[in-house]
Amino acid sequence: MSTMITQSPKGVEDWYGERMHKRTAVEKIARKIAKTYHMSEIITPIFEHTILFQRGVGETTDVVQKEMYTFSVKSERSITLKPEGTAGVIRAYLEHGMYANSGPTKLFYVTPAFRYEQPQHGRLRQHHQFGVEFIGSHSPLAEVEVITLAASLIKELGLKDVSLHINSIGCKTCRKIYNEALLA
Repeated sequence: MSTMITQSPKGVEDWYGERMHKRTAVEKIARKIAKTYHMSEIITPIFEHTILFQRGVGETTDVVQKEMYTFSVKSERSITLKPEGTAGVIRAYLEHGMYANSGPTKLFYVTPAFRYEQPQHGRLRQHHQFGVEFIGSHSPLAEVEVITLAASLIKELGLKDVSLHINSIGCKTCRKIYNEALLA
């Protein structure tokens, strides 16, 4: 029992020394590149109402069904430690009326995220995520800009043997058919 207070829980890490130095350097590069693309940083809460992730991430995803840290609070509401950054950013965008600003809204974040899963090699229950959200543009050039930002980050970090894969979740109709096939 005494080892419990001197060991971190399974699937989390302490950051210090050289590893912390490297992490700080990576975050600095990510912030610098995001700012060259005229993105503003946003910090959202570490937890949100559970329904935000159920609606935003999708109730049929493994994240929502199996991997969220969800808690009931005293008033019987359900809150969840954020499993990813996008849902909270979109909530903040709507809550604070950022849509009223002229032009698209370009935001980035560096945030802790939590997934309740059996930690495998290289996967953690608490990890850190860099992400960008380009909201309010229907131009395909917005997608090109985000892809170019990702490619710039990979290059600037000096990562080798890396492939950039581009995917789409499709339109509402395609996504519904995909989710049905996935459940089947």
